Amino acid sequence: MTLQVNDGIEGAGEPSTRLAESTISNDVGFLLAKLHAAGSLLNNAALAEFGLKERSYSVLALACGNLGPTQRELADFLSLDPSQIVALIDELEQRGLVERKPGISDRRQKLVTATSEGRRIHAAAQKAAQAAEVAHLSMLTAQEVASLRAILRKTVWAADAPGP
Repeated sequence: MTLQVNDGIEGAGEPSTRLAESTISNDVGFLLAKLHAAGSLLNNAALAEFGLKERSYSVLALACGNLGPTQRELADFLSLDPSQIVALIDELEQRGLVERKPGISDRRQKLVTATSEGRRIHAAAQKAAQAAEVAHLSMLTAQEVASLRAILRKTVWAADAPGP
């Protein structure tokens, strides 16, 4: 018996929907992982022209806000190891998009802020990321997108809330 490599493949480059009937396809964690993986591909493609990927874009976006995040806060918020944040900030800093400043109350802390060039790049990259999101969720209505966003925010932030 010879097994053909193409068995079960619906078409070149097309994902198989046959396995969508499996029990794991109802698992919330699995579905979130699939949604994130597909979204990451679209986001990274949209951000490539700016020399960014999802992680570096996230750091830049947070640095563009007026919250003055520290490196430690960025690591915690983005669920990344501090060494990963340092590498991302180093790369953005070398490109002149962000800068580190000593903390106000504790000068050992490093605040990460965007430069004017970082703000310019972020504004353009944000438009591209938003367009990628719209494309990724195009099968949903505006109300469904709003509901999805609200549900995700509720589950993410409720998980961080202190217990009773």
